[in-house]
Amino acid sequence: MSTYREIHGKAIKSVTTDPSATTDEGQIWYNTNSSTFKSIINSQTWSSSSPTIQDQKYSAQVGTQTSALIFASGPAGQTYTEEYNGSGWTAGGALGTGRYQAAGFGTQTAAVCAAGDAPPLSPAFRSDVEEYNGTSWTEVTNNSTARYAVTGLGTLTAGAIIGGREPAYSNKTENYDGTNWTTGGTYPAAISNVATGGTQTASFAAGGYVPSTQSNISANYDGSSWTASGPLNTARSAGGGAGSQTAGLFFAGSDGSATNKTENYDGTSWTNSPATLASARNSFGGSGTNTAALATGGFPSPSVPKLTEEFNSSVSVITAAAWASSGGLGTARYQVGGAGDVPAGLAFGGYGTSIPGNTNKSEEYNGATWTAGNNMNNPRGQCSGQHIGTQTAALAAGGTLTTLGPPNYGTACEEYDGTNWTATNVLNTGRSYTAGFGTQTAGVAATGSTSPATAASEEYDGSSWTSGNSANTARYGAAGTGILTAGVIVGNYPGTGNVEEYDGTNWTTVTSYPAGRFGINAGSGTQTDCIYSGGSNGTTRTTETFGYDGTSWSTRPALGNALSSGASGGTSTSAFIAGGRGSPPGPTAGVTTCEEFTGETTAVNVKTLTQG
Repeated sequence: MSTYREIHGKAIKSVTTDPSATTDEGQIWYNTNSSTFKSIINSQTWSSSSPTIQDQKYSAQVGTQTSALIFASGPAGQTYTEEYNGSGWTAGGALGTGRYQAAGFGTQTAAVCAAGDAPPLSPAFRSDVEEYNGTSWTEVTNNSTARYAVTGLGTLTAGAIIGGREPAYSNKTENYDGTNWTTGGTYPAAISNVATGGTQTASFAAGGYVPSTQSNISANYDGSSWTASGPLNTARSAGGGAGSQTAGLFFAGSDGSATNKTENYDGTSWTNSPATLASARNSFGGSGTNTAALATGGFPSPSVPKLTEEFNSSVSVITAAAWASSGGLGTARYQVGGAGDVPAGLAFGGYGTSIPGNTNKSEEYNGATWTAGNNMNNPRGQCSGQHIGTQTAALAAGGTLTTLGPPNYGTACEEYDGTNWTATNVLNTGRSYTAGFGTQTAGVAATGSTSPATAASEEYDGSSWTSGNSANTARYGAAGTGILTAGVIVGNYPGTGNVEEYDGTNWTTVTSYPAGRFGINAGSGTQTDCIYSGGSNGTTRTTETFGYDGTSWSTRPALGNALSSGASGGTSTSAFIAGGRGSPPGPTAGVTTCEEFTGETTAVNVKTLTQG
């Protein structure tokens, strides 16, 4: 009998600490502290990611898990396009012809959309073809046959479309060389809604819908002809495909109702995977490889059309980024100021009742619970949008300083040292709803309400305020993050997406926030790596979260609760939001709700070995 060393070329080691490198896959060791044998093994899992901006149903999707494109959504036939960067979705260029159930193939920067259903055009079934260059779509040569419920594979210069309905079910394949369409091989069945993977000359197709039933057919394509292969274990249609002809993946789809199953393909036969999607779905976008795939949107539940899940087959366990409930504030309030991070946050001031009544209470966060600190010298409301300093060195600027009655746009400022609040020199321009960012010794207070809104900006040096250049847009209800020389403010009452960056001297209008909001929970992070969450457009509060990379905005996992005007702090991967106004909109009292954001994490998959 061969020994473990002879088979694997390495011995079983005795260790006190488990190895943590992915290169240790397959290595068995004995942990002397736990008295157990362990190993790092491969696992297949699906995990949640950031939602799309728009609902995506009957969509086409191309690209990889870190660079994908989704387009041609239904059921009305939409023109919108979204791009995925591995963390979230951002808006792309619009299709010239709105459609759904179209074929897609290629990459995020070189994609093809062919055929599809395009109501209210007549006829609705189309042969229109467009190419995407990473920015915009351009009409090119039509494919030969108008059809919908069709599927694509390959690249922009070497692709193909398969099956569909004309409206009769079709077994046609058309090849594309980046300019012209030619007749390809005949598929083994007249079919629609198959799943595919691979290249024009080495691909697979599986599943689909033949008249009256789901199919378990799979076949391989060499660019000229199709050859039948082993059937799927579960007959289904409108599923997702990824990978290559010899390392493929089929996931979800409908077997009469939506499923969450995954199957692996080796070029000959299909094997059930232990990995299942969190949400069963069909008629969605799927792309990627057999070790890193992406499923986006689909049917049937109300939450699915924006839902994104990632598939990974690796020795690493991925924990998806998410917001989670944490310990609540001791005092319910809204329009709260915030500072600090996780696990050292701060919430101060705000309105404590449905009839405006300012509070001077402050509370400290330790990552799990909130504890009352010493009160501020001045009760003040409308502090939301401020994010200046840390838990032990924070700054509160302006706000409404009267307890009840007409607003008093205050100039008063206070510093917090982790124990006490101390009055400091006042603002030059009294205001509330101020966007603040920076530190206690290098802070910025920008825009705000002076009835009307102001664009005035001031800088704080730890002692006094100095007027700086005004922002480009007078506003209030904005939120800020960053440092004095690299800050960003977002939002505007009653709900616009205006965004400006500050370089320590000048303000520059940049890419708009994807959703028009005010009272957005102040950004966490830096000018080039931050997240903003929630907010209101005056009639609706939201759970939406978006990330900013200094150039563009993309989606992030949604809040558990729709919130606006809460205290916040942290980074793009570790943040908190506390208090604010919840749902429904209107003059509701503040809430005590606190949520904490944790970015995606990975860890090697260490398993304890047991005797079977």
